[in-house]
Amino acid sequence: MKVKKLILLLAYCYLSFSIQAQSLTDKFQHQLDSFYQANPQAVGIIIHVEAPDKNISWTSAAGFAEKNGKEKLSKDQPALIASITKSYVAVAILRLIEQKKLVLDQPIKSLISRKSKRALRKDGYDLEAITIKHLLSHTSGIQDYVDDDYIDFIDKNKKHRWSRDEQIALAVKVGDPLGIAGTIFSYADINFLLLTEIIEKQTKKPFYIAIRELIGYEKSGLSSTWFHTLEKTPNNIKPLVHQYWEKQNWDSYDIDNSFDLYGGGGIAATTKDVALFFQYLFEGKIIKDEKVLELMHTDIPLKEPNNYCLGLRKIDFHGYIAYYHGGFWGTDVMYLPALNMTISAVTLQKDLRDINALLSQELIKILK
Repeated sequence: MKVKKLILLLAYCYLSFSIQAQSLTDKFQHQLDSFYQANPQAVGIIIHVEAPDKNISWTSAAGFAEKNGKEKLSKDQPALIASITKSYVAVAILRLIEQKKLVLDQPIKSLISRKSKRALRKDGYDLEAITIKHLLSHTSGIQDYVDDDYIDFIDKNKKHRWSRDEQIALAVKVGDPLGIAGTIFSYADINFLLLTEIIEKQTKKPFYIAIRELIGYEKSGLSSTWFHTLEKTPNNIKPLVHQYWEKQNWDSYDIDNSFDLYGGGGIAATTKDVALFFQYLFEGKIIKDEKVLELMHTDIPLKEPNNYCLGLRKIDFHGYIAYYHGGFWGTDVMYLPALNMTISAVTLQKDLRDINALLSQELIKILK
């Protein structure tokens, strides 16, 4: 009899918890619909909330899959996550550190390709002074190749297929060292291109395969995550969304994604996969060594204030500490440790990407 009562009590608690979660997600949906109705020029919005303590794993979408289209946007459509890719590259490097195959303060001199080594030395870089940590934190002092001229070139040559070597060579051509490594912060894709060279040299595999294995996509159930055009598109995946930059009149479908592919960007994924990646990461399911994981969100001391750590930013989001990264194509993800929750979002019109933060703020108010 006691066993039967216990079963009934557990069933009641589960039902009550499920009803409460359903009530919260109904409120989430109302906020999403309201934001889209107020901003139809956003084209479409997809958002995912992962909050295991509240029994919530919720994805939804509003709007359309492309401009002037009639097809409704699906919550399961993947997007180009652009610079959020840097967090994946950083985790792969930290996994190699966890495996004692690399050391964070290790100079990059013997870790990058000979071609890159020659080019950087010729431009005056001290490869004994630049370390893995400097690349991960954008404090290497290496000049980036992404500037106004780069955007102009892409605008006129949308189908140009870039190589990683070409982009590294362009960084050397663009300008001289910005300063002494470890003394200056300058956000630069070049740092993460060099990190993918390090991953390849250590694993003897193409960086995108090594990252997949080091993070453990399959083990974590990240079945809708891949380096677009470098890896085979996953089975049964819905079409990539169209992502737009109104200012330049860009549609992501019109541009060869190699302009942002080799570690500085490049991954395509659903918002759910991105959220699960961050959630599992900070739950200790990918990097198991707590001290190594802590390195990722440890402040990097510099003279000028800076919130970039190792492959992510540590920000104050309306009173909450959040571990965050954003991407060029209107993508954002953040994990809030105080709430043990992750929110990832994409607004298809990147010019209106502030919607991601504003909507996230409202969902957090509902959840807390």
